[in-house]
Amino acid sequence: MQIHDKIRMIREQNKFSQEDIAEKINMSPSGYAKIERGETKLYIDKLEKIAQIFNMDIIDLINNDKNFCVLINENSQSSSNYYNSDDALIIENEKLKISLAFQEKLITQLNNEIQLLKEMNLLLKSKTAE
Repeated sequence: MQIHDKIRMIREQNKFSQEDIAEKINMSPSGYAKIERGETKLYIDKLEKIAQIFNMDIIDLINNDKNFCVLINENSQSSSNYYNSDDALIIENEKLKISLAFQEKLITQLNNEIQLLKEMNLLLKSKTAE
């Protein structure tokens, strides 16, 4: 699914009209309609506004879209662009997310165990002091 199709689908799921979204991102309704038809470039500032309206992260908005380019700053000599055309990158990203979630759970578990050991240590110290 291309990004303009995804934007249209999410807008419809949220029961917004094209005019509603156009007003929220300070565009004309016809200009916004061009976004949903894929007839205009989508710059990062518009993507951020659209993602914010849908209460989602911009990465989730553009995720699973093949062959897209996000132009961060077109007029700068130090511009940054993000390109995606490889399903392997998407799969690797999902693997990393799962790994990170596991690592966070493991850290929480270890912190709880450390706290328990500290409490046991204090209890033993108080028992031996008696």
